[in-house]
Amino acid sequence: MGQVEQKLHALGLVLPAPMRLPAGAALPFPWVRVFGNRAFISGHGPLAADGALARPLGKVGTDLTLEQGYEAARLTGLAILASLKQALGDLDRIEAWLRVFGMVNAGAGFNRFPAVINGFTDLILEVFGPDAGAHARSAVGLAGLPFDIPVEIEAEVAIRGL
Repeated sequence: MGQVEQKLHALGLVLPAPMRLPAGAALPFPWVRVFGNRAFISGHGPLAADGALARPLGKVGTDLTLEQGYEAARLTGLAILASLKQALGDLDRIEAWLRVFGMVNAGAGFNRFPAVINGFTDLILEVFGPDAGAHARSAVGLAGLPFDIPVEIEAEVAIRGL
């Protein structure tokens, strides 16, 4: 078990199983695309431990509270880490988090998108520390997200070779 996984374990965090797509859904792209010393992470949503979409679903500010949105962003971070582990074999290969794009399924009048995506950023900083975990970031609100998930996050990381 590498240092990152030891940190997750010490925090009582468990990576979810790979995403179980909803019936009839097909996503013809990789969750992680490695090119050179970069890994580009496709948009992920919050997952339960078994890989199913985490509940509750819906719009933050209408169907979910800000706190529930924050937790959804944190669960999305764990889903991303699970995909990176599968693609890289070892989370210790992550040298630095570079860029994060957070999307919030926003109810009418809700505009606290950065506070929601802080659930992701706080997790990454907690696990990777301020040097490797610091990242450029955007947080936006959208009228809807796939499968009615409350949060979707994509990212880019720098990685070490094998």
